[in-house]
Amino acid sequence: MDQRSTSYWSRTASDLLEELGSSPAGLTEDEARRRLARDGPNTLHARRRATRLALLTRQFTSPIVLILLAATGLSAVLGDWIDAAIIAAIVAGSALLSFIQEYGASVAVERLRAQISVRATVVRGGRVQQIPAAEIVRGDVVHLFAGSLVPADGVVLEARDCFVDQAVLTGETFPVEKAPGPVPDRAALAERSNCLFMGTSVRSGTATAVVVQTGMRTTFGQIAGRLALRPPETGFQRGIRRLGYLLSEIMFVLVLLIFAVNVLARKPVLDSLLFSLALAVGLTPQLLPAIIQINLSRGAQAMARRGVIVRRLEAIENFGSMDTLCTDKTGTLTQGVVRLDAVFDADGGPSDDILQAAYLNAHFQSGLPNPLDAAITAIARDTAGVVKVDEIPYDFTRKRLSVVVEEDGRRRLIAKGALELLLEVCSSVRRDGADVPLAAADRRALLERYAAWSAQGYRVLGVAARPVEMRSVYSRDDETGLVFLGFLLFFDPPKPGVREVIADLASLGVELKVITGDNRLVARHTAEAVGLPVAGLLTGAELDEMHDEALWHQAVRTTVFAEVDPNQKERIIRALQRTGRVVGYMGDGINDAPALHTADVGISVDQAVDVAREAADFVLLERDLAVLHQGIVEGRSTFANTLKYVFMATSANFGNMFSMAGASLLLPFLPLLPKQVLLVNVLTDLPELTIATDNVDPEFVARPHHWDTRFIRRFMFVFGPLSSLFDFLTFGALLLVLGATPAQFRAGWFVESILSAALVVFVLRTRRPLLRSRPSRAMVAVTAAVIGVTLLLPRSPIAGLLGFQAPAPAYLLLIVTIVAAYLVSAEVAKHLFYRLRPSEESAGPGAQ
Repeated sequence: MDQRSTSYWSRTASDLLEELGSSPAGLTEDEARRRLARDGPNTLHARRRATRLALLTRQFTSPIVLILLAATGLSAVLGDWIDAAIIAAIVAGSALLSFIQEYGASVAVERLRAQISVRATVVRGGRVQQIPAAEIVRGDVVHLFAGSLVPADGVVLEARDCFVDQAVLTGETFPVEKAPGPVPDRAALAERSNCLFMGTSVRSGTATAVVVQTGMRTTFGQIAGRLALRPPETGFQRGIRRLGYLLSEIMFVLVLLIFAVNVLARKPVLDSLLFSLALAVGLTPQLLPAIIQINLSRGAQAMARRGVIVRRLEAIENFGSMDTLCTDKTGTLTQGVVRLDAVFDADGGPSDDILQAAYLNAHFQSGLPNPLDAAITAIARDTAGVVKVDEIPYDFTRKRLSVVVEEDGRRRLIAKGALELLLEVCSSVRRDGADVPLAAADRRALLERYAAWSAQGYRVLGVAARPVEMRSVYSRDDETGLVFLGFLLFFDPPKPGVREVIADLASLGVELKVITGDNRLVARHTAEAVGLPVAGLLTGAELDEMHDEALWHQAVRTTVFAEVDPNQKERIIRALQRTGRVVGYMGDGINDAPALHTADVGISVDQAVDVAREAADFVLLERDLAVLHQGIVEGRSTFANTLKYVFMATSANFGNMFSMAGASLLLPFLPLLPKQVLLVNVLTDLPELTIATDNVDPEFVARPHHWDTRFIRRFMFVFGPLSSLFDFLTFGALLLVLGATPAQFRAGWFVESILSAALVVFVLRTRRPLLRSRPSRAMVAVTAAVIGVTLLLPRSPIAGLLGFQAPAPAYLLLIVTIVAAYLVSAEVAKHLFYRLRPSEESAGPGAQ
């Protein structure tokens, strides 16, 4: 199959294996390595991490930086090579610093993601083993189970009751059965019943397949390549993008104006051009993407230490904003260690025959392993002489699973599932060894027993059976006229400490809602047992009768949703989102995948099925709400530190725009030389790179927060002009009071610009008074180092090369006085700003 043959679905398994150079024993390790080197990894291009060279190159792709470097080269050609070298060195150093930070952050995140990468079960050299899905090659033989993501396109060699959800490719509502055997070469995608496709998931049963296509050559890869699909943009990303556009537009207008004014004022054209371009570099929020990447990646590392692996960095903001968490009860509110507590017949008496029937059903089923079947099979029973004939897999509509077994030449169908739906297909009930018609009174009595046990917290399933005739295949249509045998009672005790965790989540402003397939009585009992107030309860049947608008109102007031199917889970999530909630969903099963994908914050666990983990944004290494609590705190801290940079960068950039524009209009010389502008930019960026390590006020993590572009714009319009006001005071003092020369003026404003920008960070990083919020040691240390370098540069041996003239002590005293006044003014303005906008306090970097 060197030409990546089409119509591979029309070949027999033996022919296909021969063409692929494989066998049922799989490939050898050496051959698999050769094919991996030849064909490349089994991944989509969109998921590949940028190389070091690509990341470094990206630091220089800004049009402004490219123009600046070109102009610097022109300056060197014209003879001013010293200034050109200094400017080039500053630009290169800034880019290298950003590259080191961003690359280190991206490597750390990739290592975390590797912990939860999808793995596949393959046969290599006759030995079954697990490998990363990215290492699968053509000719590999893979084993698939319920809950598995299909890792590549392949053809089925063996299958047992294998049903696959391939809606992502075909749009089919229900899972389709897969079986070996060729199909016509002109069969459409949905008609290829012997094919498994990358990106689909196994809903029930098992299969063995040989891989035919990998990576971008798969059907899913070709579609993804054509559509260039991207995950939906979060509110935080959208806000950052819009803010960047706003700043860039203002910057370009002012830079063009400044260049024109300087040229008209007969200042050197080349110097004016370089000054304008250097100013553009300083004013553009070019560090914002790197700062966000660093903050999010360090946040991801901190969350990993708390037991939460981040699969999608952009979702961290949603994690911090989450105000509603929906979760199943099993394993989160309860211990998840289910035990079979009792087996009763229809009259409430113990029955060994019913236990045997339930054991055969659980033992022979080949679907997704679950705690209920594990609890049944934990009680050892004899299966000698019993042979499985067929299986009718579980689905979320019937809510039951049936197996057909043969014993002593007779066959019978044994069904196990949700009691109410099971009774609908029963026509008889077994009493005292005899099968009698199931009368209405009998049905009511059975349901009353079920309700009484459910109210005590038991999960109750029913068992039914009937003899069936001999044939090769059985279907859902055979689940009729069953004889009801009895009840299975399971108990999953509440998890210790869960009451305290629920209270902690409430203190964080996160409302917990339970969404479960269990019946309403069990769900209510469990919620009450763990201290979750049941303000309202809705069942799946009641949801079906509600219009969307009615559900929007009811969902907010409802604490427990019971007896729901996967589509209803997704509908509940959407309803909550329509009311403005930021919704998290925690799940680990096949049926949870739609809700995980729809939720603002999809949360799964490390032990979850592949399809659930792939749909999630976060994966918990422990299925514990306490771990989730810690993850929320880390998520909000990451969001807070990102907002700090946004507040500081926007206000500082906006203020510098006015200062530079005013200085260009009023002064007969350039207020700063191009190399000085760039040096200011680098030195003021250094403390901001430590923001990811900064401490966050406890008030901020006590409640969810949302991105608010309007609030940030107002913050910028207040603190930006305030910064400019003190810049103009500095201009006046240097020129009118001290009579500074151009070189002294530049040295004085250089020092004032960096001192004010570096120190005001400590004011704006918190909503608290300055002295009541402790910054991180890294921020203090780097800021102190920057201040030291700033004070030394005008008096250093390279001061002349940089265009500085050492100012007298009186200059320094004046500048320190202006900076101190600026910090006091910023503190007062901050207090008034938040006091006058109490409804918007939640957007602040230290909001309460």
